Amino acid sequence: MKKVTGIGGIFFKCKDPNKMKEWYKTHLGLDAGQYGANFEWRQAADPTKKGSTQWSPFAETTKYFDPSTKDFMINYRVENLEALVEQLKNEGVTIVDKIEDSDYGKFVHIIDVEGNKVELWEPNDSE
Repeated sequence: MKKVTGIGGIFFKCKDPNKMKEWYKTHLGLDAGQYGANFEWRQAADPTKKGSTQWSPFAETTKYFDPSTKDFMINYRVENLEALVEQLKNEGVTIVDKIEDSDYGKFVHIIDVEGNKVELWEPNDSE
C-alpha cells in the first residue's frame, strides 16, 4: 500500500503571523492570504491532475499543534486515509483524533516517535 505521496504543507508557530506573512510577501514574493500561501503544481504521474502544498504561519499560542510541544507541524499527502489509519492503529501509532472530511479532503493527526504531531491528508485534488 502506498503511504505518503508528498508534502501537503509546512505549518509553524511565530509571534505575529500577519507580520511573518507580510515579510515573506515583501522579500520572497509569497502571496499569503488568511491561511498562508498555497503552491499549486501538477502531478508527475498525471500532469492533467493538480496538487498543492500549503505554507502557513500560526500564532505561537495556537493549540492546533497540541499535544506536541514543537513549533512546527508537517502535513503529508497520503492515499486511502481510512486504510492507512487502520494499519497505523495495528502498528501501535497514536492516532490523535477522528478522520475529518472537508472540502479539501480528509484529515487526521498522529504522533510520531519523538512526540511531533503529524497531519495526514488525503487531498481532494479535483478541479
